[in-house]
Amino acid sequence: MSDEGAGPVVHAAVLREPAHRVSPQAVPFWRVSALIGDAVLVVAVVVAYVLIPDVPGWTLVLVLLVAAAAIAHVVLMPQIRYRVHRWEVTDTAVHTRSGWIGRETRIAPISRVQTVDSRQGALMRLFGLASITVTTASAAGPITVDCLDADTAREVVARLTAITAATEDDAT
Repeated sequence: MSDEGAGPVVHAAVLREPAHRVSPQAVPFWRVSALIGDAVLVVAVVVAYVLIPDVPGWTLVLVLLVAAAAIAHVVLMPQIRYRVHRWEVTDTAVHTRSGWIGRETRIAPISRVQTVDSRQGALMRLFGLASITVTTASAAGPITVDCLDADTAREVVARLTAITAATEDDAT
């Protein structure tokens, strides 16, 4: 049997993971962030349990499950997220992978980059971290690289700015 007229042969490309991890300081940052959010939730659930009269006995089990889930979130999420989150900027593309339950991989050609922004909230400053956001001409939205060392984030922003300024395409 002949393959003539069958069209072009498509070879499966293997996508490698982005080269760089986020800063190791991301782990304690994510842990403190999760602790703050989860503590608010657990306190609200416990206060509701205590203040609401005639609560059925099974609701104590629900309160304990919420507390156990919060503890697991604070302990497990930062480590898993650190192993997964990766990023890379080359002369041709911005490549990220993120998530801790689900995974998202994004690749944006440099020719599609429109703006490069950095963000450093108060808690991020405390840990010496910053995030960068690369806005592209894409319906999928911007690409964000969270929890880079602040100096690395400044270098990446400067590099992306230089690369995109030298690119002749119009990012549309």
